[in-house]
Amino acid sequence: MSDEEHHFESKADAGASKTFPQQAGTIRKNGYIVIKGRPCKVVEVSTSKTGKHGHAKCHFVAIDIFNGKKLEDIVPSSHNCDVPHVNRTDYQLIDISEDGFVSLLTENGNTKDDLRLPTDDSLLTQIKDGFGEGKDLVVSVMSAMGEEQICALKDIGPK
Repeated sequence: MSDEEHHFESKADAGASKTFPQQAGTIRKNGYIVIKGRPCKVVEVSTSKTGKHGHAKCHFVAIDIFNGKKLEDIVPSSHNCDVPHVNRTDYQLIDISEDGFVSLLTENGNTKDDLRLPTDDSLLTQIKDGFGEGKDLVVSVMSAMGEEQICALKDIGPK
């Protein structure tokens, strides 16, 4: 048997799951939950006691962390819900391209060029105005379930 016969597909990600299970009764307000396949931030939780043999149910009201849509779900409190792995990373803004993409500087000195400008109008104008004035801007990028979006902006002074 030679080495040429064994070809393995290499995947880019390390196989880490996009979500993890958590019992519905333990998810609190300001936590995260997956509703209808979307990562959401919980804004309201109410638990209802049910009849003699039923389960207590949790009613979640949550807002999609990427598009701001309000979603609701009712889950028995003893069942597991999917909770997304949500990460926030800060990058320094280097450039804004004509087609709406941003060029960001990562911690290790590489550039990240695959992110679009945010759809939120106030954040969009803050970024464009600050960049136009030549300020050093740091953007916070939230990532969950394979999606990334700029969610906040910090001004670290003039260049």
